[in-house]
Amino acid sequence: MKAIKYILFILLSVNLSCKDEPVVDNSQEETSISTFYLIRHAEKDRTNLDDADPELNQKGLGRAMHWAEILADTELDAIYSTDYNRTSMTAAPTSVKQNIDVQYYDPSTIDIAQFKADNLNKNVLVVGHSNTTPKFVNMLIDEQKFYSIDDSENGTLFIVKIINGIPTVDKLIFNCNCPE
Repeated sequence: MKAIKYILFILLSVNLSCKDEPVVDNSQEETSISTFYLIRHAEKDRTNLDDADPELNQKGLGRAMHWAEILADTELDAIYSTDYNRTSMTAAPTSVKQNIDVQYYDPSTIDIAQFKADNLNKNVLVVGHSNTTPKFVNMLIDEQKFYSIDDSENGTLFIVKIINGIPTVDKLIFNCNCPE
C-alpha cells in the first residue's frame, strides 16, 4: 500500500512539474527609432582653384563651431564624414564637444542597408558634400526627393528620422553670422 502511495506521489509530482509555462504575449514589438542629421561641409577655402582638397576658410571654421552648438543638446552616438579636409574640419568641433571619434565613409560605395542596420536606434551626424548629402538623404528615405545643394549654401540640415522602418525628413536652413 505504501508503495502505491509512493508511486502516486511521484506521478503527481511529475505531472505538476510538467505543466506548461504561461505564454507571454510578445505581439507588441519594440519601437526602433534612428535619427540622422546630415549636413554639407562648411565654407571651404577657394583661394587655390587647383586644390582638390581645400581646408575651411575663416567663415567655414565659424560655421563648423556653429554646427557643434546647434547639435550640442543632441546626444549623438556616431559621426561620419567623407575623408576630405573640409568635411573632417566641419565634423571636428562636434566630435570634440561630444567626445566621439569621426568615422570615414565613401559615399560612392556605401551600403545603405548595412549603414541603417549599424546605426539602428542611434543618433548620427553625417557630413558630406553638395551632391553627396542630398543623395545620402534620398537613400535613407528610399525616395528621389532632394537634389544637389547650391555651391554657395552651407547651412542646410536634413533630419531623417526612421521609426519602425518608416522614414520622415525635414530640411532646415541655418544662417551663420560667422566672421569672413
